[in-house]
Amino acid sequence: MGAAHDHHGAVANAGQRHRGRLWAAFALLAALMVTEAVTAVRTGSLALLSDAGHMFTDVLGIGMALAALTATRRRDRDPQRTFGLYRLEVLAALANALLLSAVSIYVLVEAVRRFGDPPEVSTGPMLVVAILGLLANIVAFALLRPGAQESINIQGAYLEVLGDLLGSLGVIAAALVIAGTGWWWADPLVAVAIGLFILPRTWRLGRAALRILVQAAPEHLKVTAVHDRLVAVSGVSDVHDLHIWTLTSGMEVASAHLTIDPAADLGTVLGAARSALKEDFRIEHATIQVEPAPTSGDCGSVGW
Repeated sequence: MGAAHDHHGAVANAGQRHRGRLWAAFALLAALMVTEAVTAVRTGSLALLSDAGHMFTDVLGIGMALAALTATRRRDRDPQRTFGLYRLEVLAALANALLLSAVSIYVLVEAVRRFGDPPEVSTGPMLVVAILGLLANIVAFALLRPGAQESINIQGAYLEVLGDLLGSLGVIAAALVIAGTGWWWADPLVAVAIGLFILPRTWRLGRAALRILVQAAPEHLKVTAVHDRLVAVSGVSDVHDLHIWTLTSGMEVASAHLTIDPAADLGTVLGAARSALKEDFRIEHATIQVEPAPTSGDCGSVGW
């Protein structure tokens, strides 16, 4: 038994007011990403190429935020998709993590190879494009900052842009060092720094996506704490078959069987349990089965 509710509107409205800002940041960074990649190939700058790869994470992150917003706005009419297309965001995040890991490892290997014989780099175009990238990230940072406090999707894109600011500053520093001193090792050194900066974040992203796909309980929630809180609801004598998982970013889902005392009011217990999940653990989508205390044997609960 569960109360009627709708989780589509709450998720969609979280970032809807900032949809235009997301599109503006997406278009701006996508244009600069292509410019950086082309300039990196023409100038031979590995640092600029690694920064273009990092900017790609920004573009992909914002794209996933837009995709999630779009998915939450539409009602999937296929009855077989009972949760719509929310998991597309998670699959995209996992693909993003795998791709960026490969790019980062390539940059690190290439940087190590260049330490033995660093090639000459055309610092003029490298510096100009890096400055443009920095300006683009500052604009994107300002565009996404208001929505970062309201939507977890926008917050992820916002953090990507914030990290890329450091990458752009590193490329600018490398260009200035090479132009001023002729020390060509600055380029692979900055490339290594950017690669090492990207890899841990990429692995965290992949790990988070895998946790969602295997339906593990969210790291910030303790299943035992949720169990104890439900047991503490007035009228509840036992809680079993409790499952908690993440459907997509910021949307936790739970299901549970509650055994209630014979004298307890079913509707009151159900309402109190749902309120406890929502207020104490921010679980707004829960399916709760309420059943009377068995007189003998068990209730025939499943073993998963």
